[in-house]
Amino acid sequence: MVAKDIRELNSSELKQTLVDWGEKPFRAKQIEEWIWSKAAGSFDEMSNLSVALRERLKESFELSRIELAEQQFSSDGTIKCAFDVRAGQVIEGVLIPTSKRMTACISSQVGCSLACKFCATGKLKLLKNLTAAEIYDQVEMIRSMAMEHYDQQLSNIVYMGMGEPLLNYSAVLESIDRICGTPGLAMSPKRITVSTAGIAKAIKRLGDDEVRFNLALSLHAANDEKRNRIMAINETNNLDALAEALQHFHSKTGTRVTFEYIIFHDFNDQLEDAQELAAFCARVPCKVNIIEYNPIDQGEFTQATPERVDAFVELLESRNIIVNVRRSRGKDIDAACGQLANKNAATTPQFKSTV
Repeated sequence: MVAKDIRELNSSELKQTLVDWGEKPFRAKQIEEWIWSKAAGSFDEMSNLSVALRERLKESFELSRIELAEQQFSSDGTIKCAFDVRAGQVIEGVLIPTSKRMTACISSQVGCSLACKFCATGKLKLLKNLTAAEIYDQVEMIRSMAMEHYDQQLSNIVYMGMGEPLLNYSAVLESIDRICGTPGLAMSPKRITVSTAGIAKAIKRLGDDEVRFNLALSLHAANDEKRNRIMAINETNNLDALAEALQHFHSKTGTRVTFEYIIFHDFNDQLEDAQELAAFCARVPCKVNIIEYNPIDQGEFTQATPERVDAFVELLESRNIIVNVRRSRGKDIDAACGQLANKNAATTPQFKSTV
């Protein structure tokens, strides 16, 4: 029988276990500091605990972190990481450096069940939900890379990697509590963005839980017929349901939502599409990120022309909508938005094995 991972215990459970063993309650905080602030990989590293306590911890619990299996380095400085999360299951995370911020893009599931047509991850099967600890490990390891390669602290975290975060609701929120907490990484929740393809019931739940992080909706069309064609989730979570859920979220949290809009040539890049998007924006306090499309294998879309993008943005701005155009990074190593699919990095010249 495999021992339980000690990181699955909450603070109260850990403290009670130690008290039952005859230990002082403050030992729980010492252990949590080793686990969540110092990224200890074994109980033997916990030098301020007695040898006897360390041995009992080893006998009773497991402390196993995900492993960095591969790294790829883009010409623009982006670093894509493949992480092994046991039994050969692999997820991907990305460090995205810019002049203003150092961002970790992390995964919440191994694979994905939603099968959005423009996303490489959607072509994979969903294998499992990640635990809060496995999500946390990605952030901690990418944070270390930011210091190693750029001598800068991680400034932002986006749950925009593999998987649908709101279909792994409890673990995602628990991971954010650990990332923002002490013991933990003590990051501000306002530096964290969770992106969803649109699960209306879960968006309402975020509002009821009064979360303090940012929420982004992968919209990509403000027309149900078009959105159904590229995102099957829209058939059960249509635009009216999403607008209602987002209004509830805003009323509970006061946080303005971000709409992510990948702009595809001759699909959603016409002025009519921009007008539909502007009308949807009028229903929810928001801003819009226009994202250039990144090609995937056997994909059916291409990137909209610069002229179409400019005209699209101009119309939105004429309606007093805040718009940012996001240029993709890491495309040469398939690390850009929608490209995470566990490709074999060994065929890429920038590949660097870590084993």
